[in-house]
Amino acid sequence: MQLSIRNRFDATVESVTVGTAMTTVHTRLTGGLAVTAAITSDAAADLALQVGATVQVLIKSTEVAVAVDPVGRVSIRNRIPGTVASVDHGAAMTVVRIDVPDAGLLTSAITHESAADLGLAAGMAVTALVKSTDVALAVS
Repeated sequence: MQLSIRNRFDATVESVTVGTAMTTVHTRLTGGLAVTAAITSDAAADLALQVGATVQVLIKSTEVAVAVDPVGRVSIRNRIPGTVASVDHGAAMTVVRIDVPDAGLLTSAITHESAADLGLAAGMAVTALVKSTDVALAVS
């Protein structure tokens, strides 16, 4: 199967907390970074997720926000530190590739205006922000 989702990372399930409608899944990427996904409990059951299971973490580039300043108290679970590897400006959107230590590249698609306001450039330290509800999981 081919997917249009740019960000795909191999991970291991560390915990599964099942609720009536939603399930929280804590994963650890191969390089050690923790990523939390909040998926429907029906989806979690369909995937038969268990601690120790191998999954693929999927994040659409349009769901990755970028911060250049320290991130204070915020409800976003996934705060991923990295360094801007490249910035490709388009007319309306800008693609930002972020080098995440021990995980690889994380791609973010943000508006051109936002990228300009942040002054994004290769080599800058940034934090990628991804809500747990914007993380999908896949199993083989």
